[in-house]
Amino acid sequence: MNIVYFHTHDTGRYIQPYGYAVPTPHLQSFAEEAALFRQAFCAGPTCSPSRSGLLTGMAPHSNGMLGLAHRGFRLNDCSQHLASFLARNGYETALSGVQHENHGAGAVNELGYKQNLNLLNEARGGEVRDLQTARLAAEFIGKQGDAPFFLTVGLHNTHRAEFDFPQTSRPVDSRYVMPPHPMYDTAANRKDMAGFIASAAVVDECFGIVRQAIKDAGKWDDTILIFTTDHGIPFPRMKCYLYDTGIGVSLMMRVPGRREGLVIDTIVSQIDLFPTLCEITGIAQPDWLQGCSLVPLLDGSASEVRSELFSEVTYHAAYEPMRCVRTERYKLIRFYDDHDQIVMSNMDNGLSKQFLMQHGIRERSRSKDMLFDLYLDPVERENMIDDPAYASMAADLAARLESWMRRTDDPLLQGSVPAPEGVRVNSLDSLHPNNGAGH
Repeated sequence: MNIVYFHTHDTGRYIQPYGYAVPTPHLQSFAEEAALFRQAFCAGPTCSPSRSGLLTGMAPHSNGMLGLAHRGFRLNDCSQHLASFLARNGYETALSGVQHENHGAGAVNELGYKQNLNLLNEARGGEVRDLQTARLAAEFIGKQGDAPFFLTVGLHNTHRAEFDFPQTSRPVDSRYVMPPHPMYDTAANRKDMAGFIASAAVVDECFGIVRQAIKDAGKWDDTILIFTTDHGIPFPRMKCYLYDTGIGVSLMMRVPGRREGLVIDTIVSQIDLFPTLCEITGIAQPDWLQGCSLVPLLDGSASEVRSELFSEVTYHAAYEPMRCVRTERYKLIRFYDDHDQIVMSNMDNGLSKQFLMQHGIRERSRSKDMLFDLYLDPVERENMIDDPAYASMAADLAARLESWMRRTDDPLLQGSVPAPEGVRVNSLDSLHPNNGAGH
């Protein structure tokens, strides 16, 4: 069984199949022939930790990716990467486009990819390069014979280009756009969201190219196709935050022979994909996996596979250690430092951030512990941590969180986690990630 893993930067769930006014017709069509997970979450709402979680099947603090790869953080063991694992099990492995789990010379080969299609991609610029990434992936698919292959297709879109979203050939009229909920409806925020929508259109076209290539090559009936992203969209209180707007991700997966048009509402984590692929392909699971197979959800033999999931941030541009545990209804977010202000450099720069900075967000403080009843407060604005009616739930979630941290040997249990030598870290009073070459 072939596997195509198609992923984007910073898209969250803001695509058409999740009900948003973001036209993505190819993804909508795919949703109708795949399984769509409405409550999928990443292992960490920052680029490298999230991807490393999915591709090793472990929490970022377990695989070593406590921050961004291009700033100096590294996996403990690249042989635990899905590409390396599949290569050892007879797969041809190839990368076209973005990977964010390793950095530097030899990074792609170290992860287990036998072919680096990026060596053929001379395009520059977000839209042009992503389209070439998709075309090179399509060419690779068309050349494959009977041997199984694992192809990663990674796009830069919908990541910001420092401030604005990448320029595209398909601009969106911001007068008729709604900013992402719950952001205030202003001209600046509408313009920011219009840039995202245009960027998402590039994603959709690229996905359509790859999906059609699988069909044209006659491999539709023996190829698993996955679409997902790393974390929430790059707006305030979303990317790099443990609110659902940060850790919530789009996840669609088509497995030949499985039910099409399936919508799954129960909570799942991206670390569950590795064991799922092992079960579908019949490859024995390695002993480092921390997730659980989603096959029971795909075949209808179970309505849920986990009662809780976890997500984390340690470093992004700056140090901001936090962990969360989320059940179907409740979430506990806990910070593990004494800083009580919003860390501005962990918020991507852009029009929406600029608007909040002009209106006092830097003077706002944050609580050390936050408890949310997601059924009654899905936007996570009402902190119930001090409400006596929620005391037992707060204690239960805190115990679950600590138990998970102990099981997975989280270094935060020993106190502050220093950055390895040579890693670039912004100061806590830095205003923007690019003050320290952040992403």
